Amino acid sequence: MSDSNTTDFTNPSTFILLGIPGLESAHVWISIPFCTMYIITILGNFTILFIVKTEPSLHEPMYYFLCMLAITDLVLSTSTLPTILSNFWLISREIEFNACLTQLYFIHSFSVIESGVFVAMALDRYVAICHPLRHSTILNNTVVAKIGLAVVLRGAILALPYPFLARQWPYCRTNIIPYTHCEHMPVVKLACADIRISSYYGLFALISRIGLDVLFIALSYTQILRAILRLPTKEARVKTFGTCTSHLCVILAFYTPTLFSSLSTRFGLNIPLHFHVLFANIYLLVPPMLNPIIYGVRTRQIRDSLLRLVTLKGT
Repeated sequence: MSDSNTTDFTNPSTFILLGIPGLESAHVWISIPFCTMYIITILGNFTILFIVKTEPSLHEPMYYFLCMLAITDLVLSTSTLPTILSNFWLISREIEFNACLTQLYFIHSFSVIESGVFVAMALDRYVAICHPLRHSTILNNTVVAKIGLAVVLRGAILALPYPFLARQWPYCRTNIIPYTHCEHMPVVKLACADIRISSYYGLFALISRIGLDVLFIALSYTQILRAILRLPTKEARVKTFGTCTSHLCVILAFYTPTLFSSLSTRFGLNIPLHFHVLFANIYLLVPPMLNPIIYGVRTRQIRDSLLRLVTLKGT
């Protein structure tokens, strides 16, 4: 391993993941909340999937999109956390070159898919509030399936250049990645070549993923707020807006750390490396854990279904 750190090479067989530089002595302790978050993510999202599948009253567009979100969260967290825990617990820091690129692709593609699901959810809320009588007609099962397919295809296609661009560069300086997992910019920064193409494409993908999606979500909620403000009573306005609070909470939980991590990686903001790496893990681990909790607490139909399930299990 020491030879690979210092010897010139053009196509490394493995990369070395350092974990969280500067906090190596605390890796075991940091792994405890990480593992706890992963367990909650698994239990919470599988519970959402089970409840929606077994409860016929939840077979609606909003809950279909919620199931897409749950599956995306499971894949996103599972694509990273086993590598992180292996690093922290087993001191197993090597990852094969192709495995690194595969992990990189899954992280970026499912991040795009998750963002697309939030746009689809915003569309559902817009139709439900602004065109309530036509909701079932506009968002029928066929349309929902097409939207879901478009969201998945966009994520798969938009992230596809990442591993191909990373593969083409020569890596002749080092194969040490000061990270807990493989992401696009930390990997290509190791290349001894002009990586502006990778950087420009990454910025384009970031704008496409966050910029356009946030714009569409903002436009949807502008129309939603206009419709809510036209309601005759305060109680009706509060009740209608309450149907959107879960969606707004998960949007903030996802986009805030994602945007901060993406911009700090790309433009090298003057922050300690260990803080940046911790934040990069937070945006991959915390939203998948919070999403089922937020929807479970804030959505009455899911909460009631869960209570009935627990009651039946207890009798």
